[in-house]
Amino acid sequence: MKHGFKQSGTVFVLLPAVCLLLSVPAAAADRLIIRADQGKETIAPEVYGHFAEHLGRCIYEGFWVGEDSEIPNIGGIRTDVVEALRKLQIPVLRWPGGCFADEYHWKEGIGPRPKRPSMVNTHWGMVTETNAFGTHEFLHLCEMLDCEAYIAGNVGSGTVEEMQDWVEYMTFDGVSEMADLRRANGREQPWKIKYFGVGNENWGCGGNMTPEYYSDLYKRYATYVRNYSGNRLLKIACGPGGVDYHWMEVVMKNCHRHMDAIAQHYYVRGTGTWGHNQKGSATQFDEKEWFALMKNTLEVDEVIRRVKGIMDKYDSRKRVALYVDEWGTWWDGEPGSHPGFLYQQNTLRDALSAAIFLNVFNDHCDRVKMGNIAQTVNVLQAMILTKDDQMIVTPTYHVFEMYKHHQGATMLPAELTCEDYAFDRQTIPGLHASASKRTDGAVIVSLCNLNPNRPAPLECTLDGFQAAGAEGRVLTAETMQAHNTFDKPDTVKPAALKDIQVKDGKVHVTLPARSVAVLTITEKAD
Repeated sequence: MKHGFKQSGTVFVLLPAVCLLLSVPAAAADRLIIRADQGKETIAPEVYGHFAEHLGRCIYEGFWVGEDSEIPNIGGIRTDVVEALRKLQIPVLRWPGGCFADEYHWKEGIGPRPKRPSMVNTHWGMVTETNAFGTHEFLHLCEMLDCEAYIAGNVGSGTVEEMQDWVEYMTFDGVSEMADLRRANGREQPWKIKYFGVGNENWGCGGNMTPEYYSDLYKRYATYVRNYSGNRLLKIACGPGGVDYHWMEVVMKNCHRHMDAIAQHYYVRGTGTWGHNQKGSATQFDEKEWFALMKNTLEVDEVIRRVKGIMDKYDSRKRVALYVDEWGTWWDGEPGSHPGFLYQQNTLRDALSAAIFLNVFNDHCDRVKMGNIAQTVNVLQAMILTKDDQMIVTPTYHVFEMYKHHQGATMLPAELTCEDYAFDRQTIPGLHASASKRTDGAVIVSLCNLNPNRPAPLECTLDGFQAAGAEGRVLTAETMQAHNTFDKPDTVKPAALKDIQVKDGKVHVTLPARSVAVLTITEKAD
């Protein structure tokens, strides 16, 4: 049987929303119809954002090595990591957590480093946090990356005054105690801060609150997150983790007039979609776990669709954005690593999961205005892994690099008809896709072949667009478990996609098994 889908801005949607089973001849090729003349919504660049928490080796050894390190750095920030991330055109970086945010007291992370007090990182390994990397270091990192800063404020253990002072310290250009303290610490001009989160996971590690209680706290704290000196902060409320629709309902009902966005967290694995048990190995898995991860990742589409329905009840004008500011795969830590550091390898399987997430975010871009994969370096589904002075990029990094052309493009509705991928008496669609049109007129098509065993011939038709040429890149490998190591850093990397043909305005291509591909299609000149 084949699966058919529709993508559009109506009730019937491909990615997101409902699956329509179509009766088509068994011999027919997989088909993608892109409505190239119907795009309306812009894919916010921030959908391709990142997340860096004081967790394991993400900050220390990942971003920060210190000014005296033999590892090349600028002001203590390692340059190889910055250079690699700049190639992704990283739009936004979220910090300092995560769970860590709600035990972080920002004043301990400013001033001369030798005088900064240390603390215990109770969430992640009970290790000592030196506070060597604080506000100034983070915002310097954002300047080096040329990206927006997303600060997560402390609601769980912090005070309203502490949060108010932090915003004033960073953004006020007049005379005040906080602005003068910033100047004394070496920063004359205030920073421009765009995103500020009022708490993190306050249903769990951020205080184990009820949504009713958090709603009241949110409104109180958000009142004092003020705009200084022409800076305009977007205030972000803590939304649910996983499928807690009740939390979303209550917070949207009580707080929608006081927020600019609400955050959703969503992790997946090969044995389930939420929680911290039975995560499985990142690299030692079989097709059963491959299939389960693909199936579980596809379910994020339905979750976002239902969340959007709740948001629409209280915000029909779509003023409030949805930020999926933690997402990704979560596996057991690598053998021999600290169990509280969440250090995991990253295989081709993770790359396919990330590509599905990004396709879904693209197609829900009317509400999803930011995504932040967890996390950027050395933690969970990282872009980059480091070991002393060595650095490698992961298969997921390559997906972000290939997909960066969707940033700021116009999402195009599409219809996909494809073969099922069947395993153990279950089926999912064999392909997954998203399309957009860049400002230069080129159409970008991102494609996933979820089937690890079967190549997929695909015919692509573009309504209202006469294709003249097409080129593409593909990410695949010989095995599902393939990943990059410090000894073999290029096991999984993109290559040119061969045998792309344009006939009568249609694009024909064969997607290798277990692959992610991105096509760039150009139009005939008038």
